[in-house]
Amino acid sequence: MACAAARSPADQDRFICIYPAYLNNKKTIAEGRRIPISKAVENPTATEIQDVCSAVGLNVFLEKNKMYSREWNRDVQYRGRVRVQLKQEDGSLCLVQFPSHYTLSLTSGF
Repeated sequence: MACAAARSPADQDRFICIYPAYLNNKKTIAEGRRIPISKAVENPTATEIQDVCSAVGLNVFLEKNKMYSREWNRDVQYRGRVRVQLKQEDGSLCLVQFPSHYTLSLTSGF
């Protein structure tokens, strides 16, 4: 297996993951919500998250068949995750206003 230091931040497997449960105001923290309820939205889909991230200029791709491990409901509407590139090949940020996963979730307009 390759050393983590040898892998580039621009590799797709190094992109951060955003699951819809992270942003769902119907979920509790124990169920996977990662942001305050006041910033969360009702039942977001992975496609909506992808659209918003693309609109702000981030490099994203959608993995439709992935599921969040804490999600008990296996319906199609709850499937998917979005992979987002935050750092470029040289390690610098793609967009300065999004230095971390948390700031992306809070400020990108979900």
